[in-house]
Amino acid sequence: MDPGASRDISDRVSRETLDRLTSYHELLLKWQTTINLVASSTLDAAWNRHFVDGIQLWDHAPNPQGHWLDLGSGGGFPGLVVAAIAHEQAPDLRITLVESDIRKCGFLREAARAMGIKVNVLSRRIEDIPPQHADVISARALAGLPRLMELALPHLAPDGALLFPKGESYADELEKIPPEWHTTTDVLPSITDPSAVILRIRRPD
Repeated sequence: MDPGASRDISDRVSRETLDRLTSYHELLLKWQTTINLVASSTLDAAWNRHFVDGIQLWDHAPNPQGHWLDLGSGGGFPGLVVAAIAHEQAPDLRITLVESDIRKCGFLREAARAMGIKVNVLSRRIEDIPPQHADVISARALAGLPRLMELALPHLAPDGALLFPKGESYADELEKIPPEWHTTTDVLPSITDPSAVILRIRRPD
């Protein structure tokens, strides 16, 4: 584990959850040799770059319960990290991962099995799934904010929230969405990158 990420993770999750995430990391390294699950340049810093980033999304979720939907799950970040934490902290939370790449879906299912957690993996394009009525929707490195909202809003419950990690250009992306959404958007600092943020967005009244 990255030394810099060790405290961030151990302070936020139990020993059992850390063991699950370690199993996930080992499987990620194994499958990465044949499937491009994450950018290879990030593997050496995977704990801080991917795992801690997923944990902080959980920290910022408003009372996670009901249904959590992760769009474009790819290698499982943040969806599988959220599911590992929820296994202990919110066992009734239903988690759905949406990924159109069949090979990546195979990895997601195998990683969930190895961690002993339950997730529903939808091997379909986001545009093709029925409304999910999700209480929390996350997406990481999937699209620009206007497109993300276009994809996510049909699946958001009335009182739900969107959680999107964004880089230093987040302000420019915010300018491209309708102004009424700005009043219901929280810009939260990221602990993994001083120039990055987490956007937490609710529907305007």
